[in-house]
Amino acid sequence: MSSSTFLNNSSQAANLWSTSGDFWQSQWELLLDKIGDDSHFLWIFGVNTISIAWYWIFGSFYIFLDVTNQPAFLRKYKTQPGTNEPVDRKRLFAVIRQVLFNQFVVQTITLMFMYPIMEWRGCFEDIRTLPTFQKIVFDLIVMVLLEEVGFYYSHRLFHAKAIYKYFHKQHHEWTAPIAITAVYAHPLEHALSNLAPLGLGVIAAKSHIVTTCLWFLLAITNTMNDHSGYHFPLMHSPEFHDFHHMKFNNCYGVLGFLDWLHGTDTMFKKTKSFSRNKILLSTKSMRELYPDK
Repeated sequence: MSSSTFLNNSSQAANLWSTSGDFWQSQWELLLDKIGDDSHFLWIFGVNTISIAWYWIFGSFYIFLDVTNQPAFLRKYKTQPGTNEPVDRKRLFAVIRQVLFNQFVVQTITLMFMYPIMEWRGCFEDIRTLPTFQKIVFDLIVMVLLEEVGFYYSHRLFHAKAIYKYFHKQHHEWTAPIAITAVYAHPLEHALSNLAPLGLGVIAAKSHIVTTCLWFLLAITNTMNDHSGYHFPLMHSPEFHDFHHMKFNNCYGVLGFLDWLHGTDTMFKKTKSFSRNKILLSTKSMRELYPDK
């Protein structure tokens, strides 16, 4: 895509947002009139409810695939064929228990810890006014970049030999992950390596709660896709993080530029997974397009 095309599309999106802005602003005010505009309630209860609900709505599709192996024609898109076909239900229930604890207990405590910091930053000063399109785009860029920094270095820290077996080893029980293992982790790791990096950009950009919810939904979708074990057409490639689960000592980040900077993607670049690490624009699977042999 050329720079002129990108700028034109961005301008059109901004114009669309501006045109529909009055509508969304009125709907937001109606919602706040019904549920109240108490920032503490909206932050703890609202963000929790939306993020947890989306995790299980989106994840239920993958759970169905993992448990039933149906529809069969989708199995050709598996990144590691032959694994979790079907998934072991005892292991699945253990994951569900840990994920629910991380969401309802660890996530709630983390959000409560973040609240006074966000209040100090002024994130809730004008909660009834929705942000502009440009502000949302700017905030999302800041969030993506700071999450990459926070996740890469915290993730590498949890891979340190001295502490790996106490914390991160739990997440790596799944060398062939499934979608809902995205936040299957030790509670301390979940707070420091999964949730804290998401909050860095929110605090730095002084983001509106609506932008924060949008960011959490995008992050949840991406990390569940990365752990899904499926490389579906038009979806962001999961090959990078899937390779990390296979080999443990490569591909620590999300975007990959810090792995390139630190040389922690050298093994990955020598494999077929690297060739497959792109958006699939065909109904054929990546393994059909880039076979192992």
